[in-house]
Amino acid sequence: MRTDPQRRAGSTPDASPRQRVNSRLERLALVAARWSSSSLGFTSAALVVIAWLAIGPALHFSESWQLVINTGTTIVTFLMVFLIQRSQSKDALAIQLKLDEIVAALAGASNKLVSAEDLSEADLDALHRRYHALSERARRLADERASLSLDAPGRPKRRNGRRRKTAGESPSNREDA
Repeated sequence: MRTDPQRRAGSTPDASPRQRVNSRLERLALVAARWSSSSLGFTSAALVVIAWLAIGPALHFSESWQLVINTGTTIVTFLMVFLIQRSQSKDALAIQLKLDEIVAALAGASNKLVSAEDLSEADLDALHRRYHALSERARRLADERASLSLDAPGRPKRRNGRRRKTAGESPSNREDA
């Protein structure tokens, strides 16, 4: 859902100074990210390097001449790291929210995956192992279109054609299949 540009956070007259500053920085970051990833941004950077190389002979390739490009590229690199991180974080969050909406809307999908990015690495590894086992089970199924989910009950485990006894179950109250 798109919002009216006048209604964005920080654009309203009653927004706090912090919100207005954040809004302006967000717009600046967006413009800078788009410009730096464009052909014009690359061409501008290439022209700066060419101009720097062209004035090298006039300055006798001095240490000051080298310091100019070193300082400039260091500053640009430093700023670009934060710009790229901000852009990627925002994009990743937007994609994650879209995926969460899809998972939440699909019947039969495991709701354990909503906000999976917030799980610990150990929890993610455990989920990965479960999905790997699920994919192996799906591969063995005759019906390739069968829907499998972590939340769906699995088939009863069998040994020698009989259902395995579960914890707390006595031999007298289990059914033989």
